[in-house]
Order: sequence, then structure tokens, then C-alpha cells
Amino acid sequence: MFFVDDGISGTSFERSDFQRMHRMAEEGKIGTIIVKDLSRFGREHIEGDRLAEIIYPTLGVTFISIHENINSSTGDGMEMLPFYNIFNEWYAKQTSEKIRAVWKSKAEHGKRVPSTVPFGYVKDATDKEVWHIDEPAAEVVRKIYALCLAGRGPSQIARQLEKEGVLIPSAYYESIGRNHSAKALVDSCKWDHKTIIGILENRQYTGCSVNFKSTTVNYKVHRRVAHPKEEYQIIPNKQESIISEEEWLRVQELREHRRRPTATGRQSLFSGLVYCPDCGAKLYFCAAKSLKPNQEFYCCSNYKSGRGSCTIHYIRNMVLEQLVLEAISDLADFVRCYEPVFLYMLAKKNNAWNYTVSFKKLPYGA
Repeated sequence: MFFVDDGISGTSFERSDFQRMHRMAEEGKIGTIIVKDLSRFGREHIEGDRLAEIIYPTLGVTFISIHENINSSTGDGMEMLPFYNIFNEWYAKQTSEKIRAVWKSKAEHGKRVPSTVPFGYVKDATDKEVWHIDEPAAEVVRKIYALCLAGRGPSQIARQLEKEGVLIPSAYYESIGRNHSAKALVDSCKWDHKTIIGILENRQYTGCSVNFKSTTVNYKVHRRVAHPKEEYQIIPNKQESIISEEEWLRVQELREHRRRPTATGRQSLFSGLVYCPDCGAKLYFCAAKSLKPNQEFYCCSNYKSGRGSCTIHYIRNMVLEQLVLEAISDLADFVRCYEPVFLYMLAKKNNAWNYTVSFKKLPYGA
């Protein structure tokens, strides 16, 4: 019986066929395991040593590696097994570092690092660096952005697309015979709100390339870790845009200050716009059928009924409305009485802001 794990890194033993083989060994269905060489068995020396030297002998399973002439039943070559495994792991580490160096070099030369093409684009048949707009999919992307700009949330957009029978990305790829890595389809039109969020947050639709959004922990731990947005590398004008930069920025602004309806269906004018003065977290609007309109209030999102990191404090919605109204009234009085002073202060503030933005855009070393 043969077990093959093509295309899966040997730095992990969480490989489907390897796990199947290991289960059969534990069940007594396998008496001998033969590998071409130890690198094909695994490139993680701690687990590789444990399996070959402890687990398999305990199970009565003979472990044989042809290239290194290792046989656990006779003891041949077993004293060298840890050294072979260490060198195999070292080779995997070196390979990982070389790949990261290639990515860094590509990014430094203005090339895109991610190989995945977002829904709405397709790679050129001859040059994988070139992306073209996939018009049917791009129309769906434009529709999603238009619905968001119209005030729809991700879940509402997902429900509307489902109602209209719009194919989800993986179903669309299958319909045109394009390969994809998604799981088996259950419902070809059942959109997940996370898919909608991913599309709304993908800056590549503006025509740029975004490098270094995430990375793996290391060559052993393949879990992906997101980088802070400040560490992204943005390369403009890499492909034709589906969404304009202005639209994309407007969508991000709307989502940052999105307002979720309460159980009563009521919303406050300031939902998503007020923050806790102590911890800086957003205040969320609290309303219930048992509360009268003059009892509705904002509470710190980090309070979490005493289980969070912030203390209990709140401000009633009607108090906040009154404070804002008084501030606007005072400002209006000031403008009426001291219009030239106000215009001077406003111009001075705008000039300072423009100078700050321009300074931040200067290239490194300028």
C-alpha cells in the first residue's frame, strides 16, 4: 500500500495521507513503514525522531529508510537518524529563507508578491504578472460597492445577492471552468458576509497591488498572521481599476462608522462616532423596549458588563444631543460675530494639515 502527500510541506506531520498511515499503524494494520529517504518522511526532527525511535517500535512497526540504510528492527543506522533529521529540517529552513528573500526582492522591484487573484480579475495567459478585468465578475464587485455606498451592510448585501441568484466566486469559477481552492459547493448562490467584507476591504480593486498583508509564523508553523496596515506595501497602477480610489475610500469611511440597528430598530444620530475618553474604544448605543427615548444611552464597548478592561460609565443620548446642539450654536454665534477671525483660523488649520500630509508622502531619505 502506498501513501503520497504531494504538494504538502514536510515540515508538518498534519498531512492527510501521513495521518491515514499513522492511524492504520496504531490499529495494527501496518507492520512495516518504508520510505525512500527521511526527507520524504518529514522535515521536523523532534517529531520525526519520536515516531521512528519510540512510537513505531512501541507499536511493533518496523521503520525503514532506504537511502540512509536505516532499519529500526535491526538497529542499523538508528544512531545517525537524529542527525539526518536535523539536516533535513535545516534544509527546509534554508529554503523558507530563500523564498522570503525572493518575495522581498520582487517587492523592492515593484512587483506583486501575492499569487492569488481577487474575484473580478484574471491572470494573463502568457504573463502571470499581468491581470485583466473579468467583466462578469467585475460587475458583481461594482454592485457590491454600490450597495454598500447606498447604506447596505455586508449581511444585507449577501442576502440581496442570494435573492437575485448571483453566483458566489467559487461557483462562478466552476461555471467557466476555472480552477479554485474553495471547498465543495453546498449552495452556489449562498453568499457569506465575510466574502462581502473581503471584497469591500480589498484595495487591489483600485488598480494597485498590495504586498505583505500577512505572513506565516515561521517555516514550521504555517498559520498566517496579519500585518498592520501601516506595513503594507502599496504599488499603484498595476492593473486596470474596477473601483475608483474615491469610491474605495468612501466605503472604508462608511464601514468604519457603520451603524448597527438596535433590537428596537431605533438608531442614534451619533452611532459609530463617539468614543470613550478613558480607553478610546467606541461607545455603543443602548436601547431597549423597556427604555424610554430619554433613557437611551451610550456605553463603552470595553466595559462588557464588568468583564472588560474599562469601567462602567455612560452618557444619555439626549444629553449628548443637547451638548452637540449647544456647541454648534456657540460656533454659529462666533462665526457671525467674528467671521474674519474664523476664516483666518480655518485657513491656518487647513494649511497645517496639508503640510503634514505632504510631509508624510515624501520618500524615505528625501
